[in-house]
Amino acid sequence: MSSFLYFILPALGGYTLTSVYLLKNPLILHRRKRTAFYSTHISHRGGCGERIESTIEAFTHAVEQGTQMLELDCHLTRDGHVVVSHDENLLRQTGHDVTMSSLRLQDLPLYKDRLEVTFYAGRYSSGADRKFALLEDLFRKFPEMPVSIEIKENNTQLIEKVSDMVKRYNREEITIWATVNSSIMETCRTTNSSMPYSFTVNRGVLLLLLFYSGLLPFVPLGESILQFYLPQIINRTFIPKKRILRNKLIISLLEKVTMRKSLFKHLAARGIQVHLFVCNEDEDIKAAFEVGATGVMTDYPVLLSSYLCRNRSQD
Repeated sequence: MSSFLYFILPALGGYTLTSVYLLKNPLILHRRKRTAFYSTHISHRGGCGERIESTIEAFTHAVEQGTQMLELDCHLTRDGHVVVSHDENLLRQTGHDVTMSSLRLQDLPLYKDRLEVTFYAGRYSSGADRKFALLEDLFRKFPEMPVSIEIKENNTQLIEKVSDMVKRYNREEITIWATVNSSIMETCRTTNSSMPYSFTVNRGVLLLLLFYSGLLPFVPLGESILQFYLPQIINRTFIPKKRILRNKLIISLLEKVTMRKSLFKHLAARGIQVHLFVCNEDEDIKAAFEVGATGVMTDYPVLLSSYLCRNRSQD
């Protein structure tokens, strides 16, 4: 036993020291990722706290406030149009219990006059524009704006149409595949591997396992963006539907495990952007940047622009 410890303890100590050193100096083993965009200000659903979510009016307003990335979701209508919409079922957004895929584009209902902001309980947004937007109209209007597109269903036709549109508008370097599901991401990447992509849930869990085991500095990563909840918003501005997320102990543990500044600094050094969401108050924006986020996603573009302006002037 003593001879075993004689060999294993120095090896373990050497591994730990090497891992810590490479965590702080990742470019010794890895080439820094070079993306065509660097986004500090990201507008969630186009900034859905200040205009009706995912409308052209919302996206236009966010761009006018200086946003550096638009975040959105897409679904397919029955007649094959790629529409920007968070939900497939339109009840929450329109009051009509119908699905996007069951309707033709011309039959889509309008958004409600006032829409509750999902990540700011009790707050509502409104606007003059209540029409669902086409992804193609967004690409035409903002040809140079980075866009993160979340795909929520493993729909090959939808993914192929999004990919074809990205290629047609020459946006492969500034349009990001995003999804929580690894199977969907595999389809997205098989369809178009030239687009940058974000971590899925499974890949995010693996990232944490690699980090805590000390293996992360040795492992190559294909992703360009990590997008994750800022846990402190949960049960405050964001009230989750899942009961497990309403447990304060669970959220406290989630925060301690995931909000690791050394992890975020390591990713940033490797050129992987870290976006924390959805930050709708100054204290949350501040917390996100302090823990090492390179970018913040918000429903309130004016709020985030004001925060960034104030803090730049202080610096």
